[in-house]
Amino acid sequence: MIEKFLNDEQDPKTVEKVYSRLNDLLSSGEEILYIAVQKKPLVNILPDCIAITNKRILFFTPANLGLSIKFVDFVWKDIVDVFTKEEIIGAIFSVKTTNGAEMGVDYLPKVQARKLYQYAQERKEEEREARRLRDLEEKRAESGAMQFESPSAFSPYQQPVAQPTPVVAAPPVVHEEPVAVAPKPDELTEKLKKLRTLFDNGLISQEEYNAKKLDLLSDL
Repeated sequence: MIEKFLNDEQDPKTVEKVYSRLNDLLSSGEEILYIAVQKKPLVNILPDCIAITNKRILFFTPANLGLSIKFVDFVWKDIVDVFTKEEIIGAIFSVKTTNGAEMGVDYLPKVQARKLYQYAQERKEEEREARRLRDLEEKRAESGAMQFESPSAFSPYQQPVAQPTPVVAAPPVVHEEPVAVAPKPDELTEKLKKLRTLFDNGLISQEEYNAKKLDLLSDL
């Protein structure tokens, strides 16, 4: 079962311990994507490990002289950025979270650090796309609610007037009655206010706020 996590010269015994611990931690639908193992120079007793799943990233540290193993995990939506830095001996991989916390492991084999970075970037992109879709759904829901609440130009009790059938061969010129709707500037102002509220509450980033604001203004 652990063979697919040994392709980059990970220590088999360490991976086996981490894999066994991970099986007790995985939630429904969670899948292990990659396991990296620290490789300290000279003596590599009780190395730290990093595991990436489709839902989170976990940092494992041996405790009690290797008899137990502690872990710290972060779900992808709480991770702001990931970093990797290659040094003379090995590489450092670290993450930064939304609350400013940072966590990392040094002396990782460079190929393993690169794989961690690759998988982490892919997961961050997927999380970013999922957040974008959620924002679009919220925007559609808000837009639908505003349209539903807009006053109609005609009373619900007013019967439509049938148009007389034209008797001339030339196509009739249809004079459409203007439909009274809420002025677009007022509707746009409400949408901008709701967008600003999302931004002020920290539900969207500055970049997402600017992009959505441009989308609204482009409709003018």
